[in-house]
Parts: sequence; structure tokens; C-alpha cells
Amino acid sequence: MSGEGAEPQAIRKLKPGKLVIASHNAGKVREIAALLEGRGLDVVSAKALDLPEPEETGTTFVMNAELKARAAADLSGLPALADDSGLCVDALGGDPGIFSARWGGENKDFGAAMRLVEDKLRETPDAPRDAHFVCALALAWPDGHVEWFEGRVDGTLVWPPRGDKGHGYDPVFQPIGHDATFGEMDEPAKNDISHRGDAFRQMVAAVF
Repeated sequence: MSGEGAEPQAIRKLKPGKLVIASHNAGKVREIAALLEGRGLDVVSAKALDLPEPEETGTTFVMNAELKARAAADLSGLPALADDSGLCVDALGGDPGIFSARWGGENKDFGAAMRLVEDKLRETPDAPRDAHFVCALALAWPDGHVEWFEGRVDGTLVWPPRGDKGHGYDPVFQPIGHDATFGEMDEPAKNDISHRGDAFRQMVAAVF
């Protein structure tokens, strides 16, 4: 897909070479690198290039992903891929949503963020525990061209957290049709069904 508000146009292909992952989150960078393995790309993180983290002022996952990708591409002079993802809880009106990381405070303490979600759910007796993860990917070039893709996975929230794999809210999210949380799944198994895996499959089909 082309960037929001743009006229429909042919999808731009991503050529082999260096690609910036516009993230300072080591777990997210590792997942993205694994999903791109074998594509002829020399992946480098924004943190490794000492690029600043732009303020996420968008009101949607796509807007924030595009903002981060454009900033990294502009500063590095290289194509850049950004992910904006989060947990959306039905009973909380879709929160924490685009503010998922910020629910962990300045230190992005996801243990505290998971507890906050659980505490808010318990404020309403018998609140449904349905939730979904969303992942928006934005792929930007230094000339300002952007392609974006969005994936989703549905599931339910568990308590207490289970597993120490993955990152973020993974230990409390159990995808539909599975007995394990994302925090208990090995990375390949998680990528097969995750919101990020969904978005990446769309991107790979389009740009390679």
C-alpha cells in the first residue's frame, strides 16, 4: 500500500542492500531481522546508527510507523523500516492501543504495563478478556516514498503472565486456537501467527 493520502501507484520494490530498522527496542529489532532473513538485506538498527527516536505524535499505528520510518530514512540516507504495534483490549475501549509502550512509564516497564491492564480489567466484574495485537509496518525511502502494511492477531488475556520469551505484552496474550501465550512460544512459532508476521507476509509479497 502507498502512504496515507497518496494517489494509488505501483508498489516500489526493495532492492538488496542496507536497511535501517527504525527501532531502539532490541526484541523488536531481533524479530524483524529474523523475518527478513535470506532477503539479501544488511539490517542495521536505528540505535546502532545513533539515530534519535522521534516523538510519536500520530493517532494511528500507521501514522506512527510512517513517522518513524521517514525520520530514519531522512537521517540515514538509507531505506528504513518502522513498526508500530500495540495491544488493543476490547473491554478497555481499545486501550492501551497506540500508547502500549507508554503504559509502561518512562522506563517502558512492561511488567508494570501488564499489571495496569489487569488492574483496569478487574475494575469491571466479568469484563471480557478479548484482545488483539496490531502491527503497522512502514517502509520509507530517502526520497520520501512510503509503503505501508498492517497485520492483526486476535486472542485473549491471561493472568498471571506466562513465559519469558518475546517482549512487551507477550506473556499475557494467548492467541485464539493456541494453549500457549506469545511469551511461551519460540520465535518461529510466534512469527507464523503473529500480527507482525501477518504484516511482514504482506510486505514480502509486495516489495520483493
